[in-house]
Amino acid sequence: MNIGDELEVEIGPVAHGGHFVARFEGRVVFVRHAITGERVIAKVTEISKSFARADCIKVLSPSPDRRDAECSYARPNGCGGCDFQHITPAKQREFKTHIIKEQFQRLANMEVDVQVEEVPPIFGWRTRMEFNISKNRRVAMFQSRSNDLIEIESCKIADPKISIDALNSQNLEPGSKIEVVVDGLGNTHSDLSKSDRLPYEVSGQKFEVSLESFWQSHKNAPSLLSDVVTMLAGYRAGDHVVDLYSGIGVLTSPSLKVIGLGGRLTLVEESESAISDAKWNFATANNVEICSGRVEKEIQKLSSCDLVILDPPRSGAGAKVLNEIVRLAPRTVIYVACDPAALARDAGYLTTRSYAMDTLRAFDLFPMTQHMECVARFIRS
Repeated sequence: MNIGDELEVEIGPVAHGGHFVARFEGRVVFVRHAITGERVIAKVTEISKSFARADCIKVLSPSPDRRDAECSYARPNGCGGCDFQHITPAKQREFKTHIIKEQFQRLANMEVDVQVEEVPPIFGWRTRMEFNISKNRRVAMFQSRSNDLIEIESCKIADPKISIDALNSQNLEPGSKIEVVVDGLGNTHSDLSKSDRLPYEVSGQKFEVSLESFWQSHKNAPSLLSDVVTMLAGYRAGDHVVDLYSGIGVLTSPSLKVIGLGGRLTLVEESESAISDAKWNFATANNVEICSGRVEKEIQKLSSCDLVILDPPRSGAGAKVLNEIVRLAPRTVIYVACDPAALARDAGYLTTRSYAMDTLRAFDLFPMTQHMECVARFIRS
């Protein structure tokens, strides 16, 4: 097998990573732009010792779930941003559900009952976009699995208020990057400085957030996740709530309405920008404690708490942080995850240390891509 070879293969199950599994003469081939059950011609793009990668370039037997991609750049050798535009939205969610179940079974030996839930809109949902500028001073995106740039005229998942035509008319600097943001009032910004804060409203509470601080991409994600965490947490008056990897504190800010002045909210975050924003947004809240530093270090300073909410990076929390959470002995742990594999690994760890996962929900907060968001609740036995 050589790069550039064209193989006729039967497409098997979806795999974590936006591709589908096929086999050719005993070798595993991960194929993009295909669908389970199809017979296709796949062109080899990469070869390693244990597997190969390929792009579907011709469909011999199409799936009933195949559709024409909305975007002309969602194709082989096209933009790497969208993985699933060729699949009906309902089938996309079905594949993502399969991925979550497979990761929990494989990594945690857990059978989970979950269904990825639709979160509209499925196009025009992304409110923060970073573009590269080509040598021709045009807005560009990276080609799939490549450092090569593709000049684009539109992006179907970007908020419609993000005008690429307007950006292309600005005589931008070749080789530079530009970030465009649509704030909570629907205003578009492309010339932000580090000190600028943009207005948002989440579950009835107003926030001001700087460009460098983490903010969910999907326009409806902050309110949805905040509401789900609140519903699952079951806050009580006087609770001490610990929010790990807190960002600016969006997920746990509703707890203040319940825990009262006798309760306490502790935010733990290492991003200097997010810490600055959190101090700004909670300046009048006397029962909010903001801890600046790595979670692995700061959590060791706590002695106990009633609830832990965590939204770790894609790699997950890991054994060191999870051991500290177990030491704190909260009655409930709410885990928000953008990678089901990391969540499954950490869930397997917690369930061997006196915690049972009694709820798992999943949301299609990244339509047309391979990604999804999960929220799990763990109750102390």
